Amino acid sequence: MPTRNSEAVRVAVLADSDTRWKWGALTARRIAPSTSVELNGFLLRGRATPTPRQLAEVGVRADAMREVTGSEFLGAVEEGSYDIVVLALVGGGVQAVLHGLAALRLPRRPVVVTGYVGVVYEKLADGLLLRHGADVVLANSRHDAERFRAVYEGVGADASAVTEAALPFLGGDPYRPEEGRDTVVFAAQPSVPDSRADRTYLLRRLVEHARLHPGREVLLKLRSKPGEHTTHLEELPYQKLAERLPGGLPPNFRLVYGNMGEVLDRTDLLVTVSSTAALESLHRRIPTAILSDLGVREVLGNHHFLGSGLLTSFDQLDGGHRPVPDAAWLARQGVAADGSYESAFDSARARVAELLLVPEPAPIAPYYTPSTAPGYLPKLLARHHLAPDGTPLAGTAPKAEVTGLRRVVRDAVREVARGAYRHGVQRVAPVIRRMGEL
Repeated sequence: MPTRNSEAVRVAVLADSDTRWKWGALTARRIAPSTSVELNGFLLRGRATPTPRQLAEVGVRADAMREVTGSEFLGAVEEGSYDIVVLALVGGGVQAVLHGLAALRLPRRPVVVTGYVGVVYEKLADGLLLRHGADVVLANSRHDAERFRAVYEGVGADASAVTEAALPFLGGDPYRPEEGRDTVVFAAQPSVPDSRADRTYLLRRLVEHARLHPGREVLLKLRSKPGEHTTHLEELPYQKLAERLPGGLPPNFRLVYGNMGEVLDRTDLLVTVSSTAALESLHRRIPTAILSDLGVREVLGNHHFLGSGLLTSFDQLDGGHRPVPDAAWLARQGVAADGSYESAFDSARARVAELLLVPEPAPIAPYYTPSTAPGYLPKLLARHHLAPDGTPLAGTAPKAEVTGLRRVVRDAVREVARGAYRHGVQRVAPVIRRMGEL
């Protein structure tokens, strides 16, 4: 497939968390119209910047990787001659970078791709309109593509960027039970549910399930260790709650980390409230249960699984129930264990290839402008240190790369600052909230 040059397709992926790095990097490799890809990773500096341990657990390597501010990333794109830019960020971050790229007025700009890292169950309109302006807005299923186009068309915005694909990390071997193995995995989420009472309830029921079935291995799969952050803030880590659980933990109950795909290799039942891990599990035909114990509510995200046949409770699971997924629902969600998954990225790859061959790409034109959203956009851009026209605010222009001792000192200071922030989120903020409830 021809590209702008005869060498490898040069891709820049900007991500703001470990999960989004995984999505962005794997997406880049799947949609690049060439088997030769030069993958350049950029980690947006912030509260959820991945630690080395988290990056190693994700297991997706780049040809080059560095941590940047938004302004530094714009400078890198201006100098880098990239063919494709993948924005694996929250909606506000995507919108800011789109305006920043537009303000660069590059003679030959890259193709800009964005999308969602998992199940889209909240802030649908807000998140989509903040992503408008990208050349390709990836939808993870036919169901999502229909919803995305409806939002854009509903405000009179161009919906041609919406392109159906799939989650890039689905895969792995189909489920095969093994004699003598009986493993239940609970896929924890950093912010769902978010209250101490609800999280303690889930932990207690999981431990009770382990006690009811002593011959069954029960694993609590955790996303991060205390002090680390992922896509969402985790103020009440299950590790801390488990330490205070009356009666301790049974011998067949364990807390585990690691790559989700590797954990699923030994899973016989995946249980979660609404984690995207459920789609990974379903894709491999592993028995999967979506908990209804705390209700079926938008704030929990389990309403996304209405019609799936997967909603169940711990009482039912304790009694031996195994949900059976609805085939039509699976198809609409882009979840399948056959060859159709590999072809799910064909249209996205073709779209990118077509855009790469356009002699003069159209300017980036987001739906939000200082004219259409004068009370919203300027404040959003200012949070990302950009002026209303997308140019860097004074004092935020990219600086020369720091090396040597100065870099060691700078990195140490940043790590201390992150530690203070995480302490505030996980220890101080909950105390202040409890005091406010007195």
